[in-house]
Amino acid sequence: MDESNTVAALSALAQVQRLRAFRALVVAGPDGLTPSVIAEKLGIAPNSLSFHLKELNHAGLVGVEQRGRNLIYRANFEAMNGLLGYLTEHCCEGAACAVDPGAACTTC
Repeated sequence: MDESNTVAALSALAQVQRLRAFRALVVAGPDGLTPSVIAEKLGIAPNSLSFHLKELNHAGLVGVEQRGRNLIYRANFEAMNGLLGYLTEHCCEGAACAVDPGAACTTC
C-alpha cells in the first residue's frame, strides 16, 4: 500500500459510522452483509449508510457484489492487512518489537 492509498483508507475510517460499518463487515467475514442488515445492526438510516459504504468502497476497504436484488458488502481483508502492514512496516526503528506481523487476518 502506498501513501495515497493509506491516506484514503485512514480518511474513510476517520468517521464513527464508517468505522462501525467496516468493523461490522470485518466481523461478518467473507459472507458479507446487506446494507439493510448493517443499518439495523448500527441503528442508522439506510440512506446515510449508503453514503458511508460508498466512501469505504471508494477507499478500497470494502467490495460490493450484486446478488439478485441485493447488494452484498464485504470487508477487503487484503486492503485492511495492507494498511496495517504499512502502518507497522518500520515500527520500533527496524528492531524487533512486540508487534507480530503474523497477527494479520489470514483466515478470511
